[in-house]
Amino acid sequence: MIVAFAYAMRPRATTPAPSLAGRPAPAFVLPLFDGGVLSSGELRGNVVVVNFWASWCVPCRDEAPILQALWQSARRAGLVVVGVNVWDREADARAFMRHYGLTFPTGPDRDGRVAVAFGVRGIPETFVVDRAGRIVHRFAGPLDPARLREVLDPLGVAP
Repeated sequence: MIVAFAYAMRPRATTPAPSLAGRPAPAFVLPLFDGGVLSSGELRGNVVVVNFWASWCVPCRDEAPILQALWQSARRAGLVVVGVNVWDREADARAFMRHYGLTFPTGPDRDGRVAVAFGVRGIPETFVVDRAGRIVHRFAGPLDPARLREVLDPLGVAP
């Protein structure tokens, strides 16, 4: 756990994902904390921000209000924020969501398949997927709200 924490906290740049940029986003099925299930196929036609997080991740605490505000301000424009909780206890994840008032679709990646499919190397990591289902940007490490707006603006959903 300490190794994973140290790895997740290392400084990283905001860069396109070299292996995934321009490629179709991986297909996934995510059980949601609210009891539903989200399939990536349901997201087609929307711009999607997929955020991988954990309750113990300090930068994730800073990102949570940014992602919630983004969800509230841009969902009518066709943006969906999806939270994927990794390497965490469910009780802690639920407490985190309550604390930050997260209302966007969020679920646990219990077996790690979604994280592996996206090539997640640490958290937080965030992927922006265009309306055609292609990954257009990867934020490795904490989100930069100004850079996020720059990525979302050409996609027609910048807050």
